[in-house]
Amino acid sequence: MEKKRIKLNSGREKSLLRRHVWLFSGAIAEVAGEPQPGETVDIVDAAGKFLARAAWSPESQLAARIWTFDEKEEIDDAFFAERIRRAIEFRRFLKFDDPKGGCRLIYSEADQLPGLVVDRYGDFLVVQFLSAGMEFHRERIIAQLAEITGAKGIYERSDVHVRAREGLPERTGLVYGVQPPNPLIIEEAGARYAVDIRHGQKSGFYFDQRSSREAVAALATGRTILNAFSYTGAFAVATLRAGAAHVINIDSSAPALAQAAHNLEMNRIGPERYENRVADVFTELRRFTEEGRRFDMVILDPPKFIESQRALVRGCRAYQDIARLGYRLLNPGGVLVNFSCSGLMTPELFQKITADAAVEAGVHPLLIRHLEQSPDHPVSLAVPEGFYLKGLITRLPE
Repeated sequence: MEKKRIKLNSGREKSLLRRHVWLFSGAIAEVAGEPQPGETVDIVDAAGKFLARAAWSPESQLAARIWTFDEKEEIDDAFFAERIRRAIEFRRFLKFDDPKGGCRLIYSEADQLPGLVVDRYGDFLVVQFLSAGMEFHRERIIAQLAEITGAKGIYERSDVHVRAREGLPERTGLVYGVQPPNPLIIEEAGARYAVDIRHGQKSGFYFDQRSSREAVAALATGRTILNAFSYTGAFAVATLRAGAAHVINIDSSAPALAQAAHNLEMNRIGPERYENRVADVFTELRRFTEEGRRFDMVILDPPKFIESQRALVRGCRAYQDIARLGYRLLNPGGVLVNFSCSGLMTPELFQKITADAAVEAGVHPLLIRHLEQSPDHPVSLAVPEGFYLKGLITRLPE
């Protein structure tokens, strides 16, 4: 039987020699052995020298994702068990293994399991299979996760558009054990949050903002806060528990704000300390500006405005517009906290956009600190594309 392998065009092996784990279709000279989607293939250079072992994805421009650069390492049960255990050990090192809490347990390329995302919510796991290779090994990965973690139940949330690029349909549902409660309650930094893992954004909760919630809460005491794109109110809970005077949450989703109200009530935060508004954020912020409303802190955590390179200019304008509106709503001494979760947005570009927004707003803020995704979303030095969440905390003079 002909060995399943990919031969590269001359000179196209450089990224693999730097240990990047993506191989695009334009680098491929020939494919031998008729591999099926998700099957393991060896990658060799133009001279036939082994470079890596990968999962084949013929439907995608990202044609192969590297499993290993070790020719002796087979892609079997032992391989997946070792990678899963290594990822869990890293979260234990971070002290993110609170049995009542949650975290990103496996983060795709960073944990050398490209295309697999696993979030832990107490005794339950939520999994996403995002690549043809992970789909091919889906059953063995579920079995390994169940055995190694001891999870009571594993729920799949592979309902993301990136699967279409791999030629895969979307899929959700229980894949192991018992159904998780709805909502599922977790704790973070002493706060309690109810999470809908079946229908919520991402897997139900934004674990990537853990560090940012702590940083923003530390500046919240006594402040009136506008929390835009609030989702289920995690920033509101964190800041009000830290002593904020009042928070207005704005989101276009009524169910998300209903969940936010529940989260605030669970944390014994009285209704006189917050207000929830179902509205378009851009429209509402403009209306607040016209009304002369002012706040001591504005938090802007919008959805991804830049989905592709073609959307870069339009997305940058949206981030700049929303930051300008935020600055105009601040009192003297007020703090703006703004984010971009677009991977194509660099930290340097985001700071420039925010600076341009300040000029347009006629204010002169100082940068307090940069924010980024929580460390349970680590970034491989060889795969910088894993770094996506950028944030800034800036303050106006008194």
